[in-house]
Amino acid sequence: MDARLIALQQRLGHRFAEPALLSRAVTHRSFGADHNERLEFLGDAVLSLAISALLFERFGGSDEGDLTRVRAHLVREDTLHRVALVIGLPEVLRLSEGEARGGGFEPARALVQHLFGEVIVTTDIDSWTKDAKTELQEWLQARRLPVPSYRIASTRGQAHAQTFEVECAVPALSLTETGEGRSRRVAEQEAARRMLVALKASDDKPGSALRS
Repeated sequence: MDARLIALQQRLGHRFAEPALLSRAVTHRSFGADHNERLEFLGDAVLSLAISALLFERFGGSDEGDLTRVRAHLVREDTLHRVALVIGLPEVLRLSEGEARGGGFEPARALVQHLFGEVIVTTDIDSWTKDAKTELQEWLQARRLPVPSYRIASTRGQAHAQTFEVECAVPALSLTETGEGRSRRVAEQEAARRMLVALKASDDKPGSALRS
């Protein structure tokens, strides 16, 4: 086996029973026909299952909604990219058709535990709250109100360093709030956050018509 793959196994703390699968796993489609896309399909499912099991054990008092949000944060692209850098995966990538075998999940779970265990143990469930846009949409839907609309009100700065101003509107309540950010997504989240603050403040007033 290639010395780089041997070193990778040492960093992972796991020795592959079938070295050919490891070689295939680090082979990109552009490199050759024996690439990793089928393994990727299976790996996505195994990773999701292993993370789910670890979170289920770690957060015994949390409901499925909270667990789903935490899992989504852990398996998203930027988190996986950081893990890949930690284990030196880019160094061995080459830019099997594997069959599931009995007992194969436990080694995979152990590997995920090794890679994500510290992150999960130190995670506070409250730190993975819903993003503002999701919370705002659910808040309005709970009161049978239409979802908000977003539009870019203005952009400032050079193309490589623009600041976006986005307007969040709830026409049914004749309310608008604005938010700014270095991307449209960030600006939308800020506008939604401000809208939530305004709505909740109004909702807390005695006799408010917004109460569900």
